Amino acid sequence: MPKAQETVLQIDLNALTHNFNYLKSKLKPSTKFLAVVKAFAYGSDSVEVAKHLQGLEVDYFAVAYSSEGVVLRDAGITKPILVLHPQPANFSTIIDRCLEPSLYNAKVLNAFIEIAEKHQQSNYPVHIKFNTGLNRLGFWENDVDYIVSKLKATEAVLAKSIFSHLAASEDEKELEFTKTQIEGFKKTAEEFETKIGYSPWLHLCNTSGVLNFPEAHFDMVRCGIGLYGFGNSSKEDKNLKPIASLKSVISQIHRIEKGESVGYNRAYIANDFEKTATIPIGHADGIGRQYGKEKASVYVNGKPAPIIGNVCMDMLMINITDIDCNEGDEVVIFDQDHNANDFSKSANTISYEILTAISQRVKRQILK
Repeated sequence: MPKAQETVLQIDLNALTHNFNYLKSKLKPSTKFLAVVKAFAYGSDSVEVAKHLQGLEVDYFAVAYSSEGVVLRDAGITKPILVLHPQPANFSTIIDRCLEPSLYNAKVLNAFIEIAEKHQQSNYPVHIKFNTGLNRLGFWENDVDYIVSKLKATEAVLAKSIFSHLAASEDEKELEFTKTQIEGFKKTAEEFETKIGYSPWLHLCNTSGVLNFPEAHFDMVRCGIGLYGFGNSSKEDKNLKPIASLKSVISQIHRIEKGESVGYNRAYIANDFEKTATIPIGHADGIGRQYGKEKASVYVNGKPAPIIGNVCMDMLMINITDIDCNEGDEVVIFDQDHNANDFSKSANTISYEILTAISQRVKRQILK
């Protein structure tokens, strides 16, 4: 990868291709692949990622909110886009931009039917979400009769799929719970199909579901974190390649005496004669204060350098006493060799959080 000359998030599309092909290899040829590109494609670049995946003939995309789908449509993405958490205020936009809403309770179901009828739609594709244990969004299994009655009473919408979300598909200790979710979903789907009179697509599995529960792949799977290089287990992480590398540079080097302090609130006091470096990235860029005070390290010339003191808004300081380096040298926060999952563990969090926290002011560099 090219050396950084400023703070930059490098996005490796070759790694994305590798991850897509690996996950796709776990599926039957008939199983559709939905790529989750919400939250700027997990902090990377949703447009570039979606364009690349569309070129790889992915079947579907998913975003969290309608505004994210509009960005993709404006960029020329033509594949179907599922909006996972739509709000009624945006239903006209959803129809206007040919997005497909997840309908998860009576309010949104009725509101979307009303808007679809107002816009004189016919069989507009919608996706009915059921809650099978995550207890976040979704109808209950005893809502089937109500949903079917509403769908049969209108020609404006058609249930293209019914789906749910696994709560702990990566956790071996929750195997029985996951199996209960799968069986509950199958039962609800069978009842729904019988009463609606046709067979919508079924989808349940996220990345960990794809890897751990092949019996639950159904008609389509939804992969997010796996596309970006993380398999939610050390075993699967080895089969995937992180697509994002966050890098910066050394702006200035300081030599400080024993007893001198570094940064706000004098949060670091030198134990001896030490050498520190200031890096142009801070909590406004997604590296929160929880990574300071020697909790996390970055890498300079391949060697770990702990973050010292409090992380500032636009800068952080590191200890480079034992590292041979110069102003302008590259600093790696995370990459394929020192990945975001390891970095996030230093602050007792997960790769999802650090990836999606990277500010949009950080320059994205697309590596093709």
